[in-house]
Amino acid sequence: MKVLVTGVAGYIGSVLTNKLLDKGFEVIGIDNLLYGGESLLSIYNHPNFKFYKKDIRNIETIVSLLNEIDAVIHLAAIVGDPACAKQPQLAISTNLDGSINLLKAANNSYSVKNFIFASTCSNYGKMEGNSYVTEESPLKPVSLYAELKVKFEEIMLDGEYHKNFCPTALRFATAYGISPRMRFDLTVNEFTKDAALGRELTIFGEQFWRPYCNVEDIANACILVLESEPDKVYKNVFNVGDTRENYQKKMLAEELKKLIPDLKIKYVKKDEDPRDYKVSFEKIKNVLGFQITKTVPQGMEEIIRVIKDNIISDPDNSRYSNI
Repeated sequence: MKVLVTGVAGYIGSVLTNKLLDKGFEVIGIDNLLYGGESLLSIYNHPNFKFYKKDIRNIETIVSLLNEIDAVIHLAAIVGDPACAKQPQLAISTNLDGSINLLKAANNSYSVKNFIFASTCSNYGKMEGNSYVTEESPLKPVSLYAELKVKFEEIMLDGEYHKNFCPTALRFATAYGISPRMRFDLTVNEFTKDAALGRELTIFGEQFWRPYCNVEDIANACILVLESEPDKVYKNVFNVGDTRENYQKKMLAEELKKLIPDLKIKYVKKDEDPRDYKVSFEKIKNVLGFQITKTVPQGMEEIIRVIKDNIISDPDNSRYSNI
């Protein structure tokens, strides 16, 4: 199977591509290299990998590639609330307009069978009471980033397609873990980096909930959908993560304290956070058999080792952030 990965050089894309190649897939990767392309160095000359520097907003430069592709995993986006808020027009033209054009072109190619869209659990916004949200819960996006994800999901799931075309939306939990394109502006990664560097953690609103999923398991979920029967994933939505991996910020700090006993933590009271949700991941487990391979504490241990061993010598460098 030949797979087109958009955003191939990104935090998730670079991990996913390594896994696809290891499993024998052919991969065509596209990326505008907004954050550089060093993450691709280890696979750049792989016989089953081909890279094109392209921007999904320029769909006319991508159409010809789709005629030889079996599946699209669409990751390319301006990612995260702060990045979208900083450049809203770029976010709209990329995350919505670019995605719509890519979807249409993929369907029109008649070659593409799977179209997997990287969405987000941020779509849920704030849960009611203390109950878990599911794929059937109302979507309440509270940021431009989530609004654009919700809009494209709706367009994709309502669309009319040729009979072999199979679109699927994956709502990822908040990612963490080690990647060739490392990020330290993600909650678990940022907390762990600061703890490993001997800093006091300052945590705002320690009571708010969020689900987390290792970047490797997010990549595994994408591959699982590719390998699943079409009738299980056609126009379907899956939360990606594990129900046991919902954490309050205070719980994250407590896990770090177990790994770094002399860690100092300062909690700053914050009564309002528009994003506060616990997510159920039972659907992807029951329908597709998905199981995570790493937990948050295990991911924290790996990041601590990377920093302590000086594998990343300057983790505060802005290159490790999307902002």
